[in-house]
Amino acid sequence: MNPDEDTEWNDILRKHGILPQQIKITQNDIYDQAVARAQEEESKRLEELGLDELAELEDEEDDRVLEQYKRQRLAEMQAQQSKEKYGTLEHISEPQYKKEVTEASKGNWIVVHLFRESIPECKLMNRILSELAQQYRATKFVKIISVECIHNYPDANLPTLLVYGEGDMKNQLVRIDRFGGMRTKRRDIENYLKDIGAIDPSLRRSLPGESDEESDNGEDQQSAYFDLGRARS
Repeated sequence: MNPDEDTEWNDILRKHGILPQQIKITQNDIYDQAVARAQEEESKRLEELGLDELAELEDEEDDRVLEQYKRQRLAEMQAQQSKEKYGTLEHISEPQYKKEVTEASKGNWIVVHLFRESIPECKLMNRILSELAQQYRATKFVKIISVECIHNYPDANLPTLLVYGEGDMKNQLVRIDRFGGMRTKRRDIENYLKDIGAIDPSLRRSLPGESDEESDNGEDQQSAYFDLGRARS
């Protein structure tokens, strides 16, 4: 009889104290033992080195840590670039809608602006979304003439935002009365999109020429209030 065998009879003997309990070694135990052994060997190796050798080794370790950091930072930048593949407010037409919005939203957030060029609030929204598209490049921003997207869609509902994710519409914003109409700020739309998860604050970029204070406030004061006279021209 082998007392180390995992048999029913041996289990009975262990239960009654005739055989010692079987010690099971897991993969984690093996890994921990290997790490401990490697650390012990490294410690012994260092104890045998002189001061000059230790100084030289320190320089090598610094280089290794720096190189490891560079590789890690490069991997992070590449991962971020793979997400941030947009950056502009793109004008699409009705035939493009399925591909550019419905299908594209399976892997990304898409913000769709239904607009009319003749409506001042739509011009304001296009300006705001153009800036947000530069700041949140992992989210796709598009605009489409309202009646191309929804036939006979009333101008009274404009501007309208349709927010897509996971291949389906997740939220919609009809008109901007709640934000003050023509006094709507970029920060208002930014917070709205942030609250529904359509933009990632950790990926926010500052606009060219934007100060740290403006960046923290999420608002470029120079463009906070749209020129009503220019919008109607």
